Amino acid sequence: MEIITEPKGAEVDEIAERVFLKAIEIVGGLKKLVEFRNLTWLPSLAKASYAVVYREEAAMSADEIAERLGMTKQSVRNMLSADPEEIKRFIEGEEEEISEHKAGGLAKLAYMKLKERGELERTFMMTEKMLDELGVLWAGLVLHRIRGLDFPVKRDELRDRLKGIVVKDKKIEELIEKLPEEIKTPAELLHLLKEASESS
Repeated sequence: MEIITEPKGAEVDEIAERVFLKAIEIVGGLKKLVEFRNLTWLPSLAKASYAVVYREEAAMSADEIAERLGMTKQSVRNMLSADPEEIKRFIEGEEEEISEHKAGGLAKLAYMKLKERGELERTFMMTEKMLDELGVLWAGLVLHRIRGLDFPVKRDELRDRLKGIVVKDKKIEELIEKLPEEIKTPAELLHLLKEASESS
């Protein structure tokens, strides 16, 4: 893990993680997150969290951030110029769904809120126990294990990757057998697993 020296004395990785978690809190928390039909914007939110932190805490240029994150310069510029007000409209119910291009605005809003409250330096860790109590640990584990997998994906490809995960007290191996032969998106996978766990 690369540590960037900056005035706050905290690592960029830790701050970016706090921004990411705050962003999830802003849209309604992890429980609400699982209800979204489209979760394809989550990787963009992670990158946007880093982009905002690199810009604000390490004073990096869009070009430097793009190189560091393996993104195009234009994508980084779009994230950094995104309007946090769009996210406020979503929160107030004026827009139904978060789209991938709003990830930058959400990360900026999360960063601003953390900074306003002086929470950029305060360490916050959500433990597995807390996530499990919320009933969403399994979703995070699934998303982590399928990272880098190209969708659509065949059901058989998921067996080894997801082995050992428990969804609402049910082994995921049993739930995978109830899935269709092909799953189109990560969001569909989470939705189908949730449905399968509730119908068992």
